[in-house]
Amino acid sequence: MAKTKTLNKRRKSIRSIRKITRTMELISTACYRRAMDRAVNARAFTERLTRMVRNLAVSGAEVSHPLLTAHAEEKNVTLLVLSSNRGLCGGYNGSILRVAYQRWKELLSGEKVANPALVVSGKRGISYFRFRKVQPSQTYTQFEDKPTFDEVDQIAQEYLEMYLTGKLDRLEIVYTKFFSMSKQAVVHETLLPLTEIGSGDDGASQEVKGIAEYDFLPSAESILSEVVPQSFKAKLFKCFLDAAVSEQIARMVAMKAATENADSMIQTLTMAVNRSRQSQITGELTELIGGVEALK
Repeated sequence: MAKTKTLNKRRKSIRSIRKITRTMELISTACYRRAMDRAVNARAFTERLTRMVRNLAVSGAEVSHPLLTAHAEEKNVTLLVLSSNRGLCGGYNGSILRVAYQRWKELLSGEKVANPALVVSGKRGISYFRFRKVQPSQTYTQFEDKPTFDEVDQIAQEYLEMYLTGKLDRLEIVYTKFFSMSKQAVVHETLLPLTEIGSGDDGASQEVKGIAEYDFLPSAESILSEVVPQSFKAKLFKCFLDAAVSEQIARMVAMKAATENADSMIQTLTMAVNRSRQSQITGELTELIGGVEALK
């Protein structure tokens, strides 16, 4: 009897957990669809800006911009890590933080990098680095599944000013890049300087042929001074959007697997409960028959 009650209690507990995981799966699915639409739209905008700057660079005009030029010495390097504020998303955070920590150790051991700085977005990443006895120089926890351009624009503007004034020589980022529903990968990229503005990032690698000469009004420098910073801001914003949609996909997959495991455990426990009841009834019948035989 006690065993049957214990099994029923466990089955009831698993059913309650299944309701939670199923609900989280449905919520993640809805959030994923919204986040994916924003990421796809941002990708198109970023590709267009990248292609525009690349076309200007190969149009035959003498164009240049400080953000397109690497500094002679790269002593001040900032590593930006994009993790999540919440868990229950499988190996999403673990994959990012392993790559980020390895890169951070490389920066610390590098002879050329005198002042490495670590910036972490997400509570999971902050907790991880503090556990590793690494104190980030700056942290962000305001980004959820709907990062806004205004929030990212403030951060991007700070990095632009630091790079133009020489306080920052290189900006690196580690995040999960969104390719499709079935493919997301942790990547380590360099955002500043924008030396690879036309080298084929985000699908903008198509060879440019037959580009007509441009007439710049009022000048090429004034156009680049507007387009290049916006291109960097768009690329940084796209990184945050990719991280958001990848997190929702990881959580959706993890909660789906948890729900299926709960179904399997409930089925197993139900069979165990039935066997326990059958054994109990058989024992009671045996005792009853034995008592009747004893009375004869």
